[in-house]
Amino acid sequence: MEEYTYEIKIPRERVAVLIGKKGEIKREVEQATKTNIDVDSTEGDVLIRGKDSIGMLSAKDVVMAIGRGFNPEIALLLLKQDYCFELISIADYAGKSRNSMERLKGRIIGSEGKSRRTIETLTETNLSVYGKTVGIIGEIANVDCARKAIEKLLEGSQHAGVYKWLEKKRKDLKMSGFAGKGMKQPEE
Repeated sequence: MEEYTYEIKIPRERVAVLIGKKGEIKREVEQATKTNIDVDSTEGDVLIRGKDSIGMLSAKDVVMAIGRGFNPEIALLLLKQDYCFELISIADYAGKSRNSMERLKGRIIGSEGKSRRTIETLTETNLSVYGKTVGIIGEIANVDCARKAIEKLLEGSQHAGVYKWLEKKRKDLKMSGFAGKGMKQPEE
Protein backbone atom coordinates (compact mmCIF):
# COMPACT_ATOMS: atom_id res chain seq x y z
CA MET A 1 0.00 0.00 0.00
CA GLU A 2 1.26 3.45 -0.96
CA GLU A 3 2.31 5.95 1.72
CA TYR A 4 1.33 9.60 1.36
CA THR A 5 3.13 12.61 2.77
CA TYR A 6 2.01 16.16 3.35
CA GLU A 7 4.16 19.04 4.54
CA ILE A 8 2.80 22.09 6.39
CA LYS A 9 4.56 25.07 7.90
CA ILE A 10 3.08 26.46 11.12
CA PRO A 11 4.27 29.42 13.20
CA ARG A 12 7.05 28.40 15.61
CA GLU A 13 5.08 29.74 18.59
CA ARG A 14 2.30 27.21 17.80
CA VAL A 15 4.61 24.15 17.71
CA ALA A 16 4.41 23.55 21.48
CA VAL A 17 0.60 23.72 21.30
CA LEU A 18 0.57 21.11 18.51
CA ILE A 19 2.82 18.77 20.45
CA GLY A 20 1.04 19.26 23.80
CA LYS A 21 2.20 18.22 27.27
CA LYS A 22 4.47 15.18 26.92
CA GLY A 23 3.38 14.88 23.27
CA GLU A 24 -0.23 14.03 24.09
CA ILE A 25 -1.93 16.24 21.43
CA LYS A 26 0.38 15.03 18.65
CA ARG A 27 -0.12 11.42 19.77
CA GLU A 28 -3.93 11.83 19.90
CA VAL A 29 -4.01 13.21 16.33
CA GLU A 30 -1.71 10.43 15.11
CA GLN A 31 -3.85 7.69 16.68
CA ALA A 32 -7.18 9.14 15.50
CA THR A 33 -5.98 9.63 11.90
CA LYS A 34 -3.60 6.63 11.63
CA THR A 35 -0.75 8.94 10.61
CA ASN A 36 2.78 9.76 11.77
CA ILE A 37 3.53 13.41 12.45
CA ASP A 38 7.10 14.71 12.56
CA VAL A 39 7.58 18.25 13.88
CA ASP A 40 10.67 20.39 13.38
CA SER A 41 10.27 22.72 16.34
CA THR A 42 13.01 25.11 15.23
CA GLU A 43 11.47 25.86 11.81
CA GLY A 44 7.80 25.01 12.36
CA ASP A 45 7.81 22.40 9.59
CA VAL A 46 5.33 19.56 10.08
CA LEU A 47 5.51 16.38 8.00
CA ILE A 48 2.46 14.12 8.02
CA ARG A 49 2.82 10.55 6.71
CA GLY A 50 0.21 7.84 6.34
CA LYS A 51 -1.42 5.25 4.13
CA ASP A 52 -5.01 6.47 4.57
CA SER A 53 -5.75 9.55 2.44
CA ILE A 54 -8.82 10.50 4.50
CA GLY A 55 -6.81 10.27 7.72
CA MET A 56 -4.12 12.40 6.09
CA LEU A 57 -6.64 15.12 5.22
CA SER A 58 -8.06 15.07 8.75
CA ALA A 59 -4.57 15.30 10.28
CA LYS A 60 -3.67 18.16 7.91
CA ASP A 61 -6.79 20.12 8.91
CA VAL A 62 -6.16 19.60 12.65
CA VAL A 63 -2.50 20.65 12.33
CA MET A 64 -3.41 23.70 10.22
CA ALA A 65 -6.15 24.71 12.67
CA ILE A 66 -3.77 24.52 15.64
CA GLY A 67 -1.22 26.45 13.60
CA ARG A 68 -3.81 29.18 12.92
CA GLY A 69 -4.50 29.77 16.60
CA PHE A 70 -7.16 27.26 17.58
CA ASN A 71 -7.14 25.50 20.93
CA PRO A 72 -6.36 21.78 20.34
CA GLU A 73 -9.72 20.74 21.87
CA ILE A 74 -11.55 22.76 19.20
CA ALA A 75 -9.18 21.64 16.41
CA LEU A 76 -9.85 18.00 17.33
CA LEU A 77 -13.54 18.55 16.47
CA LEU A 78 -12.34 18.27 12.87
CA LEU A 79 -12.02 14.53 13.42
CA LYS A 80 -15.83 14.37 13.50
CA GLN A 81 -17.44 13.56 10.18
CA ASP A 82 -19.61 16.68 9.68
CA TYR A 83 -17.00 19.25 10.77
CA CYS A 84 -14.77 21.28 8.50
CA PHE A 85 -12.07 23.95 8.65
CA GLU A 86 -12.07 27.07 6.51
CA LEU A 87 -9.41 29.74 6.31
CA ILE A 88 -10.02 33.28 5.07
CA SER A 89 -7.11 35.55 4.16
CA ILE A 90 -7.64 39.06 5.52
CA ALA A 91 -4.80 40.21 3.23
CA ASP A 92 -7.09 39.56 0.23
CA TYR A 93 -9.27 42.42 1.51
CA ALA A 94 -6.65 44.67 3.13
CA GLY A 95 -4.01 44.79 0.43
CA LYS A 96 -0.55 45.65 1.69
CA SER A 97 -1.66 48.31 4.17
CA ARG A 98 -0.84 47.40 7.76
CA ASN A 99 -3.48 49.88 8.99
CA SER A 100 -6.16 48.26 6.80
CA MET A 101 -5.16 44.83 8.12
CA GLU A 102 -5.52 45.96 11.75
CA ARG A 103 -8.82 47.74 11.02
CA LEU A 104 -10.30 44.65 9.34
CA LYS A 105 -9.13 42.36 12.15
CA GLY A 106 -10.81 44.81 14.55
CA ARG A 107 -14.07 44.62 12.57
CA ILE A 108 -14.15 40.84 12.91
CA ILE A 109 -13.12 40.74 16.57
CA GLY A 110 -15.16 43.77 17.65
CA SER A 111 -14.98 45.70 20.89
CA GLU A 112 -13.81 43.29 23.62
CA GLY A 113 -14.42 40.36 21.23
CA LYS A 114 -18.16 41.02 20.95
CA SER A 115 -18.41 40.71 17.15
CA ARG A 116 -16.48 37.44 17.09
CA ARG A 117 -18.60 35.98 19.91
CA THR A 118 -21.82 37.06 18.17
CA ILE A 119 -20.80 35.36 14.91
CA GLU A 120 -19.75 32.24 16.83
CA THR A 121 -23.07 32.14 18.70
CA LEU A 122 -25.28 32.76 15.68
CA THR A 123 -23.45 30.23 13.50
CA GLU A 124 -22.50 27.70 16.20
CA THR A 125 -18.90 27.78 14.97
CA ASN A 126 -15.50 28.63 16.48
CA LEU A 127 -13.42 31.48 15.06
CA SER A 128 -9.73 32.29 15.39
CA VAL A 129 -8.31 35.58 14.15
CA TYR A 130 -4.57 34.92 13.94
CA GLY A 131 -1.98 36.78 11.93
CA LYS A 132 -3.45 37.62 8.52
CA THR A 133 -6.16 34.96 8.61
CA VAL A 134 -9.52 34.08 10.10
CA GLY A 135 -10.07 30.38 10.76
CA ILE A 136 -13.51 28.82 11.14
CA ILE A 137 -14.33 25.39 12.59
CA GLY A 138 -17.83 23.96 12.74
CA GLU A 139 -20.44 21.91 10.96
CA ILE A 140 -20.32 22.40 7.18
CA ALA A 141 -23.52 24.48 6.71
CA ASN A 142 -22.65 26.65 9.72
CA VAL A 143 -19.09 27.27 8.50
CA ASP A 144 -20.51 28.44 5.17
CA CYS A 145 -22.74 30.99 6.96
CA ALA A 146 -19.87 32.18 9.16
CA ARG A 147 -17.58 32.55 6.11
CA LYS A 148 -20.17 34.65 4.28
CA ALA A 149 -20.72 36.82 7.38
CA ILE A 150 -16.98 37.42 7.79
CA GLU A 151 -16.61 38.23 4.09
CA LYS A 152 -19.46 40.76 4.39
CA LEU A 153 -17.69 42.44 7.33
CA LEU A 154 -14.38 42.46 5.44
CA GLU A 155 -16.16 44.07 2.47
CA GLY A 156 -17.48 46.84 4.74
CA SER A 157 -21.05 45.78 5.58
CA GLN A 158 -22.44 47.13 8.83
CA HIS A 159 -22.35 44.78 11.79
CA ALA A 160 -26.09 45.11 12.50
CA GLY A 161 -26.94 44.11 8.93
CA VAL A 162 -24.64 41.10 9.07
CA TYR A 163 -26.11 39.96 12.41
CA LYS A 164 -29.65 40.34 11.05
CA TRP A 165 -28.69 38.27 7.98
CA LEU A 166 -27.14 35.61 10.26
CA GLU A 167 -30.25 35.45 12.44
CA LYS A 168 -32.38 34.87 9.34
CA LYS A 169 -29.98 32.18 8.04
CA ARG A 170 -29.97 30.50 11.45
CA LYS A 171 -33.76 30.46 11.51
CA ASP A 172 -33.84 29.03 7.96
CA LEU A 173 -31.33 26.28 8.89
CA LYS A 174 -33.29 25.37 12.04
CA MET A 175 -36.55 25.23 10.06
CA SER A 176 -35.06 23.03 7.33
CA GLY A 177 -33.70 20.72 10.04
CA PHE A 178 -37.16 20.24 11.58
CA ALA A 179 -39.09 20.14 8.31
CA GLY A 180 -37.43 16.95 7.14
CA LYS A 181 -38.26 14.64 10.08
CA GLY A 182 -39.22 11.40 8.40
CA MET A 183 -39.06 12.92 4.90
CA LYS A 184 -36.15 12.93 2.48
CA GLN A 185 -34.69 16.40 1.93
CA PRO A 186 -34.33 17.51 -1.69
CA GLU A 187 -30.72 17.52 -2.89
CA GLU A 188 -29.15 20.75 -4.12
